[in-house]
Amino acid sequence: MSAHAQQTLSLDAALRLAEERSRQLVAQDAAAGAARAMAVAAGQLPDPVLKAGISNLPVNGSDRFSLTRDFMTMRSIGVMQEFTRSDKRQARAARFDREAEVADAGRAVALANLRRDTATAWLDRYYQGRMRDLLQTQRAELNLQIEGADAAYRGGRGTQADVFTARSALAQLDDRILGQERQIATAQTRLARWVGLGTSQPSTALPDFGAVRLDARNLEAQISEHPQIALMVRQEAVARAEADIAQSNKRSDWSVELMYNQRGPAYSNMVSLNVSIPLQWDQKNRQERELAAKLATVEQLQAQREEATRESTAEALSWLQQWQSNRKRLALYDGSVIPLAAERTKAVLAAYRGGAGTLSAALEARRMEIDTRMERLRLEMETGALWAQLEFLIPAGHPAIAASASTTTMDAKEPQQ
Repeated sequence: MSAHAQQTLSLDAALRLAEERSRQLVAQDAAAGAARAMAVAAGQLPDPVLKAGISNLPVNGSDRFSLTRDFMTMRSIGVMQEFTRSDKRQARAARFDREAEVADAGRAVALANLRRDTATAWLDRYYQGRMRDLLQTQRAELNLQIEGADAAYRGGRGTQADVFTARSALAQLDDRILGQERQIATAQTRLARWVGLGTSQPSTALPDFGAVRLDARNLEAQISEHPQIALMVRQEAVARAEADIAQSNKRSDWSVELMYNQRGPAYSNMVSLNVSIPLQWDQKNRQERELAAKLATVEQLQAQREEATRESTAEALSWLQQWQSNRKRLALYDGSVIPLAAERTKAVLAAYRGGAGTLSAALEARRMEIDTRMERLRLEMETGALWAQLEFLIPAGHPAIAASASTTTMDAKEPQQ
C-alpha cells in the first residue's frame, strides 16, 4: 500500500474531501450564477425592432413592379420599441433574484446532506472495523483455550470432545469475522462514494457524541432555519415574485414605431409615428385570474412549509430523545452489563480450570460476552448516526444556533474506545 493509503482519515478531513469532490455544489453555484445573470437581463428594455419594407407596389399595368412611378408606392424603413414599464421590469428581475436565492438555499441543502451522509459513512466504516477488531481479539483468546484443551486432553485431564467443541467455536468465530470483513468492504465502498477511492481507513479520534448544537427548548425556532425549510421559504419568495409580475401585468406596455417612407422623385417622402397599446378588455377573466392563481400558489407553498416545519420539529425531537436514551444505555453497558459479562466469563473459566466446570460452559460464557460487547458497539454506532443527524441538521455558525443559550448535553459516561 502507498504511504497515503496507510494514513488514517479523520472525520473533519473526510468532510473536507467530500465537499471538494462534490459536483452537486458546483451545479448549485452554476444555477445561482445563471439566475443572477438572468436578473440583469430581465431588468432591461426589450431590443428595438428594425423594420423595412415596400408598400403599395403595383403588380400589373404599365407601372407594375416600379418603385418610383406610382405616387402610392413607398420604400419604408423604421424602428419599433416596446417600452416595458419599469415596475414590471423590476418585478421580473426580482423574480430571478429570488431564483438565485433558491439555488443558494439548494446548495445549503446539498451541503448539509453531504456532510451528514459523509459523517454517517465514516462512522459506519469506523465501527465495522471496531467490531472486526473485537472479534479478532476474542479469536486470539479462543486459540489459547484450544491450546489448553489440547494440553488437558494429552495429559488425561480432558476429553477429546472438549477439543472438538473448542475448535467448532473457533470455526464459528472465523465465520463471523468473514462476515464482518464483508461489512467493512461495504462500508468502505459507501465512504468512497463521498471521499473517493483509495482513501485510508478512519482514524481512532471520534467526535464528542455527548453534546449536540440543537437546543430542545428552542427547537422549533431552530428548525425554521433547517436548510430544507429555508429552501421552501425561498421557493415561497419566488412564488410571491411571480405574483408581483402578475400584478404588474394588469397595466399594459406601450410600443412606439417610427417609420420613414420614401416615394418616387416626383413625390414627397413621408414619416409615420404609431403607438400600440394592448387593450385589456377582459381583465376579470385573464389578468385577475392569473394573479389569483399566483397568490394561491403562494398560499400553497406557505402551508406546505408550515407543515414541513412541524414534521421536521417532531422528527428532530424524536432523534434527540433517542440520542439521550442511547447515551444512558451506553452508560449502563459500561457500568454494569459488560463488567458483569466479563466477570461471569472469568468465573466460568476459573471453574473449568479448577475442574469444577465444563469447557462448553466456558465457551458459552465467552460467546455471550462477545455478543454483549458487539451489541454495545452497535448501540454506539447507532448513537453516532443519531449524532450526525442532529449535528448537521442546521449549518454550523448559523444565528439560530448561536442564539441558543447552550448546547444540549447528556451527562452520561463517555463510551469506551
